[in-house]
Amino acid sequence: MNAVDGSEELTGLSEGQPIVFGGNRLARVSAELAARFQPGDHVVVVSDSGELLHIPADEWAIATGAVTRAVDAFASMGAVSDVAVSEFYRLFADLLADDERFAAIAEANRSDITSARERGRSTTRLELTDNMRNDMVEGLRLWQQTTSTRDSVAEAVDHDGWRLEQRVAGLGVVGFIFEGRPNVFADACGVLRGGNTVVFRIGSDALGTARAIVTYALDPALEEAGLPAGAASLVDSVAHAAGWAMFSDPRLSLAVARGSGPVVAQLGTVARQAGTPVSLHGTGGAWMVAAVSADADRLGATVAASLDRKVCNTVNTVCVHAERAAELVPVVLQGLAAAADARQAGPKAHITASAAPFVPDGWFDAEADIVRADGVQREAKADLIDDARLGHEWEWENSPEVTITVVGSVDEAVELFNQQAPSFVASLISDSDEEHEQFWATINAPFVGDGFTRWVDGQYAFNRPELGLSNWQYGRLFGRGAVLSGDSVYTLRTRMWQGPDDLRR
Repeated sequence: MNAVDGSEELTGLSEGQPIVFGGNRLARVSAELAARFQPGDHVVVVSDSGELLHIPADEWAIATGAVTRAVDAFASMGAVSDVAVSEFYRLFADLLADDERFAAIAEANRSDITSARERGRSTTRLELTDNMRNDMVEGLRLWQQTTSTRDSVAEAVDHDGWRLEQRVAGLGVVGFIFEGRPNVFADACGVLRGGNTVVFRIGSDALGTARAIVTYALDPALEEAGLPAGAASLVDSVAHAAGWAMFSDPRLSLAVARGSGPVVAQLGTVARQAGTPVSLHGTGGAWMVAAVSADADRLGATVAASLDRKVCNTVNTVCVHAERAAELVPVVLQGLAAAADARQAGPKAHITASAAPFVPDGWFDAEADIVRADGVQREAKADLIDDARLGHEWEWENSPEVTITVVGSVDEAVELFNQQAPSFVASLISDSDEEHEQFWATINAPFVGDGFTRWVDGQYAFNRPELGLSNWQYGRLFGRGAVLSGDSVYTLRTRMWQGPDDLRR
């Protein structure tokens, strides 16, 4: 070890070496970690579990370099006009909309998809479709047209002879780690609207696409608009260690993570340990409850509309009232089958014991082609699952999947949701106003509706491209109404105006 500012720099590890964490707990270095660790590397202890995260020196340098570029850019953002920021969004959108320019991005995306498939990885969210491209362009144009609140007066206090104003200001550097969905790349740039800068790491499956977007659209737009280089900075690495390094950097003002629940939770812990506030967007999966008064046609249509693709707001679990189960369980399955037919794939239903008696013939005893990340599998259309798995999120590829259970009341469904769901999206199909009010009052969800679940989207619902949709799994939320968007990332500065020269306390 070498002395650094009164402490010692770690230059090596030995097998079994104890590392203190949590004040009174010990983690032990494995033989594998001891062999891999080199001088200049870093180790982060995850305080929740004692897991030791190894960050090689080169990954640390990549991440901290990207953060440094964003920090330097933020120092210049105060002098950047709102007009220039609007021009950046216009240019970014125009470059993505240009077919000739976009061809190179599309080619990179095809390469990413091919590589992911060869490795048995899911490509559902990876493919940069025409719709995804159009959503990116539309989102950037929304930010172009959005009136900036930067330096607006949030509150004023008038005193005798002097005045205070609290003004909206950029928060700083936002660190953003997200799964391999290329459209999120454009969403992340929304924080520039409020004078922030952003440094992001995309999932390794989509890194080639991200590099192409930076080269052919993002960086040229920043340069031509006159924004500082690094205002939107990519951590160019496929290694998870680069993400750990980025979230370990205390220069971040906010750390945003979205993806799978366990990964998001781990990243959130790493950021919190560095003293950075977090906004975590992890486990998804919406719930739908069919009350005794549910309209069958509405239920079938909303199930089908909520299963058009697999994203966080896709319906995952449907609770059917016992008094209508004989009629409505088949309706839910019809909606599932309709969604599967639209995708030219087989449906997959997961049935609890309470719902099994109401499942029509041809589900448990029939097979379908179920599209998985590693290829098409011949599986039963329906299988039995334990009640304890109601909250399990089905990460389906192309074959829609849903869990169906039967409950004695809407209150029972709410209780199950509050116990097992990721506290995210809930929908009640009921003709009773009183039942809807009780549902709203008792269910622990930030997003509550009376129809299809796929409305939960910042751009679709609020005309604000989102950085993420927060569930309440990790506590209540940073950002307006569970939607973290570019214009909800800000702080306040206080400015004083003095009147008479002789003012004093």
